[in-house]
Amino acid sequence: MKTTKIDFVIQHINEQIKNRSLMPGSRLPSVRALAGLLNLSISTIVEAYERLAAQGLIEAKTGSGFFVAGPIAPLSISEIHPKIDRSIDPLWISRQALEAKQDILKPGCGWLPDDWMPHENIRKAIRKISKANNSILTDYSTPLGLPALRELLSRRILAKGIEVVPNQILLTDSGTQAIDLICRYFLKPNDVVLVDDPCYFNFHALLKVHQVQIIGIPYTQTGPDLTVFADAIKNYNPRLYITNSGIHNPTGAVLTASTAYQVLKLVEQSNLIVIEDDIFADLERHTAPRLAALDGLSRVIHIGSFSKTLSGSVRTGYIATKPEWIEDLTDIKIATSFGGNNLSAEILFAALTDSHYRKYLEELKIRLAKAMDSTIKQLEKLGINLWIKPQAGLFLWCKLPEHSDTARIAQTCLEQGVILAPGNAFSQSQNFKNFIRFNVAQCQDSRIFEVLSHAIQQEIEQSE
Repeated sequence: MKTTKIDFVIQHINEQIKNRSLMPGSRLPSVRALAGLLNLSISTIVEAYERLAAQGLIEAKTGSGFFVAGPIAPLSISEIHPKIDRSIDPLWISRQALEAKQDILKPGCGWLPDDWMPHENIRKAIRKISKANNSILTDYSTPLGLPALRELLSRRILAKGIEVVPNQILLTDSGTQAIDLICRYFLKPNDVVLVDDPCYFNFHALLKVHQVQIIGIPYTQTGPDLTVFADAIKNYNPRLYITNSGIHNPTGAVLTASTAYQVLKLVEQSNLIVIEDDIFADLERHTAPRLAALDGLSRVIHIGSFSKTLSGSVRTGYIATKPEWIEDLTDIKIATSFGGNNLSAEILFAALTDSHYRKYLEELKIRLAKAMDSTIKQLEKLGINLWIKPQAGLFLWCKLPEHSDTARIAQTCLEQGVILAPGNAFSQSQNFKNFIRFNVAQCQDSRIFEVLSHAIQQEIEQSE
């Protein structure tokens, strides 16, 4: 982004405040004096001072000028970089990736690189919405959310074989909020919830907040292990099962029709409700079976969002389920967040209905396929084996030699500016000590494999 003259002045003052050249209560140079010193116009300095005042960094005193506001926040080492010595738990990867500086490499994160995202598509949508009715910019949303977006989603969901009308769709602020609302509705402390083992690590973190018992079901190349799934239903009387439809995270596997039918047979004989997270739907090349389509939304709740393909900043998710559950979930949404993010929903609708999005997805799938092939070649050179070669998507679930500890390897790589996703962060059983999930879109820098190679060699030497 281009730095303006006003930005330059703001940065100039900010640096003097941060390095204590200007202390709380100090009087800033007059507008005329600073304009002369920096060889800028008076109007530029006035606007910069006004913005600094709006940020609470300086304050204007009538007839006296501008002064540094106080007190100044103490310097903190934690603001310089994220902690690298934190124990590796389900939130470790997210914290490292979200706090990382621009020069940090992130093959362990769960999203596309910034330069892969459809920026112009988003900008065009924002420009369109900025010219629309003023109420879009300021008002709360209706309880269910933007009607036009819910109608669009009903058509998109129908394309997967899931029959749902707009009034059976509740918009949320994200896919994570969608799961949280469902958990609030169905779960009590100490209830049992089934998850795939391995599964998306944030499922573990979110369920711990709800104080429930988590049981991992081994995930195979065709779906959950049916024998273990049946035993868990019999022995634990679980309330929820959370899984990915379409492309599975982290394995990249796809649920087969045969396994899907057998899962639903077991669900029908139980007290179990299934949450089917469809966040990677737009990355599929061939539509996989959906439990919600086979079940008719009787015991399966279908959720999704567009943070992986459109924007992690303009966040909107959704819940599709039967009418009676939508009513209660809507009440919980109002109680916990009142109105949803109406502006994000409008931007999302504008972006999804623009012709550029469809073209972008086709190009993205081709780009991901090439990235997957190139990443596999690099990993094979290091002796890292695939658990399965996915049909599509972002992720490769990979196995290192049995003695390997990928948590230690991840710590070593982090010290060299590379964030990995060690296997046990995804596992309830903690049986994936020698597995790693790689995001192929984030693996296009050769330095990743150089750092990884040294870390693996160090791990081998330590184990000998």
